[in-house]
Amino acid sequence: MSLPVLTQFVRNLWQPRRGLAISSMGFANAEASVIGLVAALSAVFLKVGSGWLGTWRVHTTHLLPAWLVLPIIGLSFGFLAGWLVQRFAPEAAGSGIPQVKATLANVPVNLSWRVAIVKLLSAIVALGSGITLGRQGPTVQVGAGLAAGMSRLVPTSPDHRRQMVAAGAGAGLAAAFNAPIAGVLFIVEELLQDLSGLTLGTAIIASFIGGVVSRLLGGGSLELNLELAKSSSQFSLPEIPAFLLLGILAGLLGALFNRGLIFSIKLYQRLHISLPLRVALAGCISGIVVAMLPEYFRDNTGLREYVITGDAHFSLAAIAFIAQFFLTLVAFGSGAPGGIFAPSLILGSCLGHLVGVSEFYLLGVGSPTTFALAGMGGFFSAVSKVPITAIVIVFEMTTDFNLVLPLMIVSVTAYLIAEKVVPGSLYNKLLELNGIIIKKGASIEGISTKLTAKDVMQQRVETLDTEMNLDEVIQAFARSHHRGFPVVEENKLVGIVTQSDLQKMRDGLRPAGGDRQLANDRHLKEIMTPQPITVTPQHNLSHVLYLLDRYQISRLPVMEAQKLIGIITRGDIIRAEADHLNCENGVPGPRPEPSYVVYQTRSPNIGRGRLLVTLANPETAATLLEIAAAIARDRHYEIECIQVMLVSRHSSPAETQVKTTKSRRLLRQAEVLAKKWGIPLHTQIRVAHDIAQAILETINERNIDLILMGWKGNTSTPGRIFGNVVDTIIRQATCDVVLVKLANIPESPVTPSPHTQHSFNHWLVPMAGGPNARVALKLLPALVTLGNHPQIRLTQVFKPSEFKPDMTVLEQAIRQLMRRRKLSSTVIATPVQADSVSEGVIKLVKTEGFDVVVLGASREGLLQQAIQGNIPEAIANGVESTVILVRGAINN
Repeated sequence: MSLPVLTQFVRNLWQPRRGLAISSMGFANAEASVIGLVAALSAVFLKVGSGWLGTWRVHTTHLLPAWLVLPIIGLSFGFLAGWLVQRFAPEAAGSGIPQVKATLANVPVNLSWRVAIVKLLSAIVALGSGITLGRQGPTVQVGAGLAAGMSRLVPTSPDHRRQMVAAGAGAGLAAAFNAPIAGVLFIVEELLQDLSGLTLGTAIIASFIGGVVSRLLGGGSLELNLELAKSSSQFSLPEIPAFLLLGILAGLLGALFNRGLIFSIKLYQRLHISLPLRVALAGCISGIVVAMLPEYFRDNTGLREYVITGDAHFSLAAIAFIAQFFLTLVAFGSGAPGGIFAPSLILGSCLGHLVGVSEFYLLGVGSPTTFALAGMGGFFSAVSKVPITAIVIVFEMTTDFNLVLPLMIVSVTAYLIAEKVVPGSLYNKLLELNGIIIKKGASIEGISTKLTAKDVMQQRVETLDTEMNLDEVIQAFARSHHRGFPVVEENKLVGIVTQSDLQKMRDGLRPAGGDRQLANDRHLKEIMTPQPITVTPQHNLSHVLYLLDRYQISRLPVMEAQKLIGIITRGDIIRAEADHLNCENGVPGPRPEPSYVVYQTRSPNIGRGRLLVTLANPETAATLLEIAAAIARDRHYEIECIQVMLVSRHSSPAETQVKTTKSRRLLRQAEVLAKKWGIPLHTQIRVAHDIAQAILETINERNIDLILMGWKGNTSTPGRIFGNVVDTIIRQATCDVVLVKLANIPESPVTPSPHTQHSFNHWLVPMAGGPNARVALKLLPALVTLGNHPQIRLTQVFKPSEFKPDMTVLEQAIRQLMRRRKLSSTVIATPVQADSVSEGVIKLVKTEGFDVVVLGASREGLLQQAIQGNIPEAIANGVESTVILVRGAINN
């Protein structure tokens, strides 16, 4: 059974009968248990795999010269590890903890089974090559990736998936250190830094199972005490100054270590070489340096145990600290799949050993083992900025209560010093290098979790009765602006009916000759969708959006104690999101007043709908009007042209005198063109405080079906995707929206004619299967009439790793176009391989010289202030051709 078939089977198995996709606590705990088990198995596999390769590498040095073997193994294995990451999952580079933290902060960083598997294999190879990195960071990302993949198998909410990802990360750390409590604390202290939205029960269950299973499989016993710490640690009051000194040194050197990691990454970036070559270079350098050092240095775990037991000499511990410090910087900066937890522990143990030995020789008291263990927690705390986790990890590894006070002194002191010298989290700084900023104190979830269905829903609900016949239902839809109604029977919600349900029923009647009597005999209960999906008033918008997307619907009834109290639609959510954004980014000053019409002309109302064209730039007005005319002819629409004149918010639009000469001149040119094309055209000039508000008022007052706007292709406004005006329109306008970024035409000394100079013959339409892509296809037959001999190319961008692209979307698109009888253009469909959609489209346009690119927008992406990195803007800036962006009407 293939993975997609298995995924669909599991989803169907967990399909909710009554439409509710809420995971029960029992199911969440069961899922956390499975995640803990899987994370533990992956941690054991990573430990055993890297250990086996490391043992083979060390054994090989006994057969062949170390100066030859170690660099070669480091070079070859490092290149292989880097190639695996670069080829199959670039997100698996580095330690993996920054990526998990970004995912939990709702940053669109890929976290999946593929990433987890690639991380697991590449980490085994990289650690086996001898580079001085640890397996704990990769284990965290592997656990989180496996949890993310498992959570997609069942219909759960985004909040639930986020919770499972956090549980998987904690289980991974617990399994790596055999420290379940530390796994939970690391989630709270570093990854989330907040308990809101997190059920500790699932994190505790996953971490506990991860730690226990890893201990049983990895060590064969549940005995907690380390072999290296059998002798109890020693602590006395006179030693406190020495532990404080150790904390200060750990804090200063830990801050220096963090600075060095950032510097190393930037230095590798300046080399401008690929990831495989960077990791190969790091592996080769590590092999050369380790070959020159004593044999203890060839096994990192053995080196740490050797230092902690107190058998190491002062000089050997000093050399170990310097070598580990340097080699970790070299390895981590390359982007090799490995973490810094283990190197931090080794560095801390060496530093603690040095301080402990010094105290023993100077004062005759102290235990180097105690100082080594305390140093582990201190350096770990200084580097990762997680003092509580550092204390608990070392304590869980030793279960020595005598060690608690020294650990607390050293870890807290180191943390305070490191935070003073280099403020902020290392993982946040690593994310900032990739352009990802997580603001401290900001809401991770955003408005989608702050608002509930009760805050956004429409409380006045129009309902229909089950006994209504088809004609009565049609009349109800005709009288209302709603496109769907809850259906009740004896005041109880029993179903929901939408325009699509009505259309299906009417299509089913046509083969019978459209018998009207048969239509009257049909009742609403035969048309409606029974047992509709519902939400409660307490559900947040994140859960509501998930249900709307999961079941491809546009509205959800809101139920409280079996009582229908409201209804919530996509449009309601988008308006709430827009209000929130406008409040955050709004212009200070008095609230805007309604716009005021100072000039208008009217033509006969003979069209089946209206198309609104916003005219602002005289240079592009003729082309926009010609595009509008092509759509209007195809749909039998009237055209409405609008010019908006802005006035100060401190003056009233209705009372401010304005000069309309230039605006009326432009509108008269539009009237001339419309008369030539034989299309009814209305014009108006509005005075307003806000352009977007004036356009939205026009859409509502004039019952606009489609709006056509010019678009410059980019924006410099912070927090905006397309610009202030266009962002607001595309969020709030309930009609179809078409944005046009015209191609750059070279200046000509000849005066341009009213007809467009743009070419519209070679069309490229990227497809992704979304609803707006289908809306764009519906517009194509009208748009291609702008060209003389138009050719249409449909394409879909696939990752290079997808060897057999799924052509279903392209085949459906061709069938949809072919059903249009008026379409006489040549249509072809071919897939394209590229790392990203924007990269593939830009390369295709530049290679084959397409005149126009037509894109379907993603409404949910707009809600989150990004469309997969704002694909439309990237394409519009990357090509010289005309770019048309289409967003379908918002269902109310």
